[in-house]
Amino acid sequence: MTEPTGTSPRTPVVDAKETFRRVKRHFSPALAVAGRFTGQGAVESAAEGSRVTLSDGREVLDFGSYAVALLGHRNPAIVEAVRAQLDVMPTSTRSVQSPVAPLAAERLTAYLGGSLGRVYFGCGGADVVEASVKLARTATGRTTVVAVRGAFHGKTLGALALTDNPRFKAGLEPLLQGVVHIDPEDPEAVAKVVREHDVAALVFEPVQAENGVRLLDPAVLARWCRDAHGHGALVVADEIQAGLRRCGAPSLALEYGLDVDGVLLGKPLGGGVLPVSAVVGNDTLFAPLLADPMLHTATFSGHPLSTAVIPRALDLVEEWAENGDMLARAMEQGLADLREAHPEAVAATRGRGLLWGVDLRTPELAGGVLTGLAQRSVVVSPCLSRPATIRLLPPIVATETEVKEAMALLSDAVAEAALAAA
Repeated sequence: MTEPTGTSPRTPVVDAKETFRRVKRHFSPALAVAGRFTGQGAVESAAEGSRVTLSDGREVLDFGSYAVALLGHRNPAIVEAVRAQLDVMPTSTRSVQSPVAPLAAERLTAYLGGSLGRVYFGCGGADVVEASVKLARTATGRTTVVAVRGAFHGKTLGALALTDNPRFKAGLEPLLQGVVHIDPEDPEAVAKVVREHDVAALVFEPVQAENGVRLLDPAVLARWCRDAHGHGALVVADEIQAGLRRCGAPSLALEYGLDVDGVLLGKPLGGGVLPVSAVVGNDTLFAPLLADPMLHTATFSGHPLSTAVIPRALDLVEEWAENGDMLARAMEQGLADLREAHPEAVAATRGRGLLWGVDLRTPELAGGVLTGLAQRSVVVSPCLSRPATIRLLPPIVATETEVKEAMALLSDAVAEAALAAA
């Protein structure tokens, strides 16, 4: 394994007050307030492995980063891959073919077992959600897309139609038409929809991370896939957050044996350094692009600097998989101990692998815990769709000691918040 440590460059001197002033003036006053709260008045300055150094010199333990830093910050092998491509050709003419993205595609399809042989690269999660829906609708000649209640697939207008959160849709309707949301616990839900609509695609997350880390039942998903395919619809698994061994498997859908036409990947795909995402699919899903490769294009799709890191990132994920399994067991035990120690505050914990949700009894209590964690220099990711749930996303390169440290600090924060709420 390539250790995610090394000699850091000199930590730059950062003026936190000036940063907050700029955020307030050029982005949003609310973002400045939120950032000041999370960093306790400081801003990010440097990072390495599981730790982020702040402008006031403090180090914080990063168990958040919205699932991007699976391999830690500035993983040396990823940084080396970026530098190597930067020294050769970081961008592409787009007229002459580059060898970098095709190599990344070859490695990625092999990594998922080879049954899905086509790839489209995007820059972020919503990019590939949009691309997959566009491909499915064009391939089938149909318009209805089935999504799941509680889903989060992004905030661009097409992806937002699949996202099941009215907060992000207010004032934007009508969005992409023909999206039907189904009950995540109803095995017959897809069968009911296809009786009434010509369905182009079923899109689901095996783990609804934004929805409080809700794991969908593999048996229900299998039934949905059979019913969708029986109707001639395509099936896409959105694993942008849960894939690449975040939840223990390269792809949960493929581990479950689900008959899917596409898998969406992103977040840690760029090694925690560069933004890149992918639709990995079969010839049926990609039929429109096989017929006309200009049907869906983007200037930075397959960007050499971003795709150059993918083969190394996949290698590293596998090298650290055993460590990830060990951390997952430590997380599960730590959260079981947390429930036992604080039953008055912790309603439930759910998760798999390195993706866990902690349900507090009230949103106010969750807010108190977030405050306590910020004061204790621990970064986590809140769930915007579930304000009473805190999301824990440790890097696969973390140590068992760091997991125990995070669990102890979380327990302290819960105890403090519960006492304040009493």
